[in-house]
Amino acid sequence: MKKILVFYGSYGGGHLSAAKTISSYLEKNYKDKIEIQMVDCIEYINKYINKVSTEAYKELAKKAPWAWKHVYKNSQTGAISYISNTTNKLMSHKLNSLLQEVKPDLIISTHPFASQMCAILKQRDKINCKIATILTDYHIHAQWLVLYKYINYFFVANEQMKMDMISKGVSDQRIFVTGIPVSERFLTDYNKNEIFEEFGLSPNKETILFFAGGEFGLGRNTTYSILKVLVRLFRDLQIIAISGKNKKMNKKFNELVKSTNSENRVKIIEYTNKIPELMNISLGVITKAGGLTLTESLVSNLPIAIINPIPGQEEENAEYLVNNGSAIWIKKDDSIVRILKYLSRNREKLKNMKEKSKSLAKPNSTADICKILLDEI
Repeated sequence: MKKILVFYGSYGGGHLSAAKTISSYLEKNYKDKIEIQMVDCIEYINKYINKVSTEAYKELAKKAPWAWKHVYKNSQTGAISYISNTTNKLMSHKLNSLLQEVKPDLIISTHPFASQMCAILKQRDKINCKIATILTDYHIHAQWLVLYKYINYFFVANEQMKMDMISKGVSDQRIFVTGIPVSERFLTDYNKNEIFEEFGLSPNKETILFFAGGEFGLGRNTTYSILKVLVRLFRDLQIIAISGKNKKMNKKFNELVKSTNSENRVKIIEYTNKIPELMNISLGVITKAGGLTLTESLVSNLPIAIINPIPGQEEENAEYLVNNGSAIWIKKDDSIVRILKYLSRNREKLKNMKEKSKSLAKPNSTADICKILLDEI
């Protein structure tokens, strides 16, 4: 039996989701050959540090995105980068105790801090197992590449990332353009009529999926304005709005639906585990630019409208998809009404965006990553 450790971090949902997807696939398809364990690397090292740092990230991203942009930029080459790298060296000592106990044959990391700490330990001859890093966005950040010579595999979303990494000195033999891991459920051939019936929607009307809440939300005023435009100006559309953990937003949304008598065509959902099914019946998606949701949208071959990406990695994700034709980015001073009306009337544009999403999608990413790694060990 081969032992595999999967490390992730709590900074945003994409790292955890990628770790869960990989772990689930390995357990399902290689259960007689492996023992697998998932670990939040920062939580394991120090629960207090993990709580403080994740809360700081959430507050900056939500309330002071300009400050997060500064942190993100300077964590590549500035003083923050030095502090981060130094901190990871210190924290690697605690992580080493787990690695000496488990003695894994393979480490899979979906967070740059975990990759760095494992690379530090490998540099010091504390471990000698294979290390694989799975990048969960559509653009390279320097923190992913710290001590890259000690990482055996990099799995990336697109060819541009591979080219950028090669220009930084990473061997092309270690870089695999597999795409970001996505659940097999997005590849299922669903019965659309059953999904429409389950959510109380008509199979004869087009449906838009609106990720309104989530961990950080899209900005309260912008989010409400988007839904208001959709409800009042596009009466032939059905709308599924995922409000997430934002209780105030959920309440405000439901008040809007009630005041406009649109209960029959607008569904407000706090949480659902049926995103694959909902994407399957949708004409398009309106969302922030997290790597996970964008990947799921691409695999579902959907046009994407991006609103309020977090400065830094989400803005870079947005730029990549816009430049490749699968998404539009509704910016702060843009007219929401004008853009959404343009899209609704320009079916050729939507068709082209859908085709671009299909061409960018890598639906077999999870299986490809696991096969590459398991064939090696």
